[in-house]
Amino acid sequence: MSERRQAGPVASASAGFSALNATCQCLSLDQAQLDRALDADADAAILRLIRERCPHALSAAPVFATRAQLERMAAILRAVEDVVALPAYREQVLARAPAIARHDPRGPRGALFGFDFHLRENALALIEINTNAGGLMLNALLARGQRACCADMQDLVPDAAQIAALERRVVDMFREEWRLGGAPRALEHIAIVDAAPAQQYLYPEFLLFQRLFQRHRLRATIAAPSELQLRDGALWHADGRVDLVYNRLTDFMLEQPEQAALRAAWLADAAVITPHPQAHALYADKANLALLSDPAQLVALGVPAATRELLLASIPATEVVTAEHADSLWRRRQGLFFKPATGYGSRAVYRGDKLTRRVWQDILAGHYVAQSFAPAGERVVAAGDAAAMLKFDVRNYVYRGEVLWVAARLYQGQTTNMRTPGGGFAPVYSRDEAPAAAGT
Repeated sequence: MSERRQAGPVASASAGFSALNATCQCLSLDQAQLDRALDADADAAILRLIRERCPHALSAAPVFATRAQLERMAAILRAVEDVVALPAYREQVLARAPAIARHDPRGPRGALFGFDFHLRENALALIEINTNAGGLMLNALLARGQRACCADMQDLVPDAAQIAALERRVVDMFREEWRLGGAPRALEHIAIVDAAPAQQYLYPEFLLFQRLFQRHRLRATIAAPSELQLRDGALWHADGRVDLVYNRLTDFMLEQPEQAALRAAWLADAAVITPHPQAHALYADKANLALLSDPAQLVALGVPAATRELLLASIPATEVVTAEHADSLWRRRQGLFFKPATGYGSRAVYRGDKLTRRVWQDILAGHYVAQSFAPAGERVVAAGDAAAMLKFDVRNYVYRGEVLWVAARLYQGQTTNMRTPGGGFAPVYSRDEAPAAAGT
């Protein structure tokens, strides 16, 4: 284990930004400005729905980071991409994946991954990778309502051109997935698919995606998988033939009966489905973190030394929970987090120091990983006349190794929840040195 490192140090400027996260009570979200921007874009009804359906999804407080920290995150996720590209890695991971994940996607890589980091003072840790990361369009919406709370913050606030560029990149991402699928014609019709989409907590984001696609002259349908049919070698909805499915399902391997048409379309190459089962198997199965944080495994895979060092310094040591190592894991549980290997949204995640024997038996009966505890960042948030200290993580929205946007999620409790007053998605403000007086 000689190659194992602690979470890597970053530039000394992180001390100044950590102080801002701990003391600054500035609010950067201007609700009136956001209302004006949406009135101009005919999205005001969506904002009302957000306030009714998920009132704690958008935080008024920014999170601060250094450019060096963001650059290190980007280097880490590129290192993961380098490992995933190795034939030995793919063979090992897909051998234990469900058969559907071994179906060749014919080119598409998977849209909109999320690389989630804990960032605290001079250390950061990659704690999770997701292949259907939610929230990007909510963050684009949030960016429209940002204002500088003081002169030192002015250059940190995104402008209209940056937001427009993000939206173009999102549309280009889906068009690229369509192109990689080998289609001879232009993309025309996208279906945004999830189970009972109108009942989903983040349904407003589906509407934002639909509006974005429509502004770029693409037909966009929000649909449940049961509304799709496979016939004549193509995937169909009542709105017409579906070219590409933006897959927001958490049934990652399309196993439920309602996914029958989608599963058949995937196996028959009848539509581009993104993200797809193989992408989830290669990136988001948390058992992969055990491989990516194991020095011997990385050597066996042929990972170059510099890449190994970066990954081992940045991914908390992770191991698959087995009955064989149950006694050892129970003794060491105080410093561990237990997560279902194919879980999502922080469901059934447990801190080891809070485990009961009954829950421990459930973990042993399930497919779990144990991850060394990496503390989340902390951010003080104004709450009326008082202040609350919230935790945060940092999500990099990624396509093909390129970071499209960076956002934070503020929360109280064990894991992110989008239900904490003052919490939710938050902008990440960054530059080389901390602002001298940002709202403090």
